[in-house]
Amino acid sequence: PPGLFADKSLRVLQKELEWECDYQREAACAQTFGELLRDDPFFLVPRVVPELTTRRVLSMELGSGVPLDHCRDLPQRLRDQICTHLLRLCLRELFEFRFMQTDPNWANFLYNAEQHRVTLLDFGASRSFDKEFTDHYIEVIRAAADGDRDKVLRKSRDLKFLTGFETKAFEEAHVEAVLILGEAFSGVQPFDFGVQGTARRVQALLPGMLHQRLAPPPEQTYSLHRKLAGVFLACARLGGRVPCRHLFEELYARYPHPPNNSGEPQAIGAPP
Repeated sequence: PPGLFADKSLRVLQKELEWECDYQREAACAQTFGELLRDDPFFLVPRVVPELTTRRVLSMELGSGVPLDHCRDLPQRLRDQICTHLLRLCLRELFEFRFMQTDPNWANFLYNAEQHRVTLLDFGASRSFDKEFTDHYIEVIRAAADGDRDKVLRKSRDLKFLTGFETKAFEEAHVEAVLILGEAFSGVQPFDFGVQGTARRVQALLPGMLHQRLAPPPEQTYSLHRKLAGVFLACARLGGRVPCRHLFEELYARYPHPPNNSGEPQAIGAPP
């Protein structure tokens, strides 16, 4: 379909594959995450051995644990905690660090039952996000969580996800898809990923959107949405119940919002 913009998708994929093959870059990314998560109570990052690392060889400490897909039979309480930490990390990566490990492969998360901690692996696809992008993206999630259709549309244009010249039908489908994804953040009760049909409902909207999209989405969204989808899928497979709204509200209040010059009400947590 023309709205897939396959050429750009392939260019982004090629760049990420080049990153994955550069082990010195990956080592630097792993060291960055080691610093960012040094005091985290749940996540561990293996130490890089720089003297044994080259562009073609990556040497790190051995991590212990099992991939997340081996955790499906754990008690509900533990699965809820694992999923909550996964989403907490994802939100911190995007809105606090603005630096994300974007490969959601389950084998990149090793759960150690004795320690009740997860070791993170494979930092080759790590990437940064510029502040202007996250300024707009956090407001898209805010609007979706609040069910504000007009703001979802407006902020999607600010994000360059829409051009402003799309058909009304396309805009409605886009807003509906964003609101579906935002349902996880809309309620005060823990969101039960195990009983939601989020992926199926969004997939039903995709055919029309792929045929009517006028411009490719921002490059940063390709890897970001892969990571978000992977985290949502992991939570669904584990049947996690996650206080998504609470996690987002805490981070939204700490986020360094830009000065408000638009005449809109000041964002929660924004500087005066």
